[in-house]
Amino acid sequence: MIDDLWYKNGVIYCLSVGTYMDANGDGIGDFRGLLRRLDYLNGLGITTIWLMPFQPSPGRDNGYDISDYYGVDPRYGTLGDFVEFAHGCKQRGMRVIIDLVVNHTSDQHGWFQSARSTKDSPHRDWYVWSDKRPANADKGMVFPGVQKSTWTRDKRAGAWYFHRFYDFQPDLNTSNPHVQAEILKIMGFWIQLGVSGFRMDAVPFVISTKGAKVRKPVEQYDMLRSFREFLQWRQGDAIILAEANVLPETDMNYFGRDGERMQMMFNFQVNQNLFYALASGDSRPLTKSLAATKPRPATAQWGLFLRNHDELDLGRLTKAQRETVFKAFGPDKSMQLYDRGIRRRLAPMLGGDRRRLELAYSLMCTLPGTPVIRYGDELGMGDDLALPERNCARTPMQWSTEPHAGFTESDRPCVPVIDKGAYGYEHVNAAKQRRDPNSLLNWTERIIRMRKEVPEVGWGDFKVITVRDPAMLIIQYDWRNNSVLFIHNLAEPPREVAFSVGLPGEAGKLLVNLLTEDHSRADDRGRHKLLIEGYGYRWYRVGGLDYLLKRSDIDTKTPRLPR
Repeated sequence: MIDDLWYKNGVIYCLSVGTYMDANGDGIGDFRGLLRRLDYLNGLGITTIWLMPFQPSPGRDNGYDISDYYGVDPRYGTLGDFVEFAHGCKQRGMRVIIDLVVNHTSDQHGWFQSARSTKDSPHRDWYVWSDKRPANADKGMVFPGVQKSTWTRDKRAGAWYFHRFYDFQPDLNTSNPHVQAEILKIMGFWIQLGVSGFRMDAVPFVISTKGAKVRKPVEQYDMLRSFREFLQWRQGDAIILAEANVLPETDMNYFGRDGERMQMMFNFQVNQNLFYALASGDSRPLTKSLAATKPRPATAQWGLFLRNHDELDLGRLTKAQRETVFKAFGPDKSMQLYDRGIRRRLAPMLGGDRRRLELAYSLMCTLPGTPVIRYGDELGMGDDLALPERNCARTPMQWSTEPHAGFTESDRPCVPVIDKGAYGYEHVNAAKQRRDPNSLLNWTERIIRMRKEVPEVGWGDFKVITVRDPAMLIIQYDWRNNSVLFIHNLAEPPREVAFSVGLPGEAGKLLVNLLTEDHSRADDRGRHKLLIEGYGYRWYRVGGLDYLLKRSDIDTKTPRLPR
């Protein structure tokens, strides 16, 4: 069955049902509320909604401790409400992907309760056990500084169980064929209810061997092919977007040499170097990360993001680079997390500077891959550092100046709404920005629309045009005899840059600006010379067609900087 590669030129929007919109006034977002906001998302230009976990859960880890994979948490509604939501998305031409959290379950899940009850339980081998505390129990924690061990003794079971994450999230024994069959069953269930794929959580841990005697886990990559094949049998265009923060030399193991494994992966390598570039004004490490992650099958795609629901992980940077990012975007210890990342939202990280926010979003939309937007970032929402760990960046969506930001009519929202300071809901909200033609929200809508009109970014081959100034990043995409070119100035001072497009004949002599009327025509030597304002950006379609060259209304004079 041939894949429909819809994800190549999509725009993904990640949200949590519980903090997006509350329809019944109990203080918790729900599917009925989300259904009311589909026209807002459709108007923004979103093609795919990514839902964070909404299944039944004790709620000790924002729903990532799932206790039933085949239901909807009653706080968010019913399965019927979910189907109505999925149908509403389909009516508007939008797709839905959901989190697939199968590395671990909640310790309240029926499988674990059965497994711990007796060694003869049919679910005993669904988890990872040891009769005594393993010697490496104090290694491999995902949350260092918060989590003290990866093994916990269960008195009822009379044994130790393995948990890569919190102790209330026992790891599933994913090497067990019965567990693998259950994972396929879970995917099939939600595909039948209207989803177009899954964001698979913690993929390297899902496919790794586990156990007290495992000193160096081995990745079972064939498992990924089984997942892919099952989805294509059930629904040919369904995808998996893998969360795999791995080194570039292992990327192809996740995509598959022939594209037979994961359709998409988040590009953590580019993400971390992008923030270093924003902090330092130096594009060279970012350029290297683009080159390192360039190899991928024709059907594969990167997910490009700025901030997500977790901390900004800087673990792949050098110590000096990490300190540079910390100093710029998270200088206070309260802003840092797990000794490796920053727990802030994008807008406060960038000091609320509209120029830098636009620069960052422009980079996300023009680097190789599919942009993934975090809910509220289209408004420039802030964070609440008084909340623990990663909850600071998981506050309710700010809809209006009504009490509790229009998120709920309850006086007790599930998470406190930001109501103080520059990022309080009276200053930052969707209703106010929709009425302002120059707002960040309306700018984001325009940039999303333009991103969808340059499919070369999602489909084409790219090259970085080398210039002497490390603050300048110039990327060109070529696809089906069409070319686009993007320029970004990572520094605060204005920069003058000269370059050649490098296409034969007349093809590269005209650059048509896609965002303004500042077009560019090359000189007699075929070189373009541009003046780019501080934190500035340009989106160009490379001309060369006769009708473009003959247009008399194109002003190609060098633009002046605004006073």
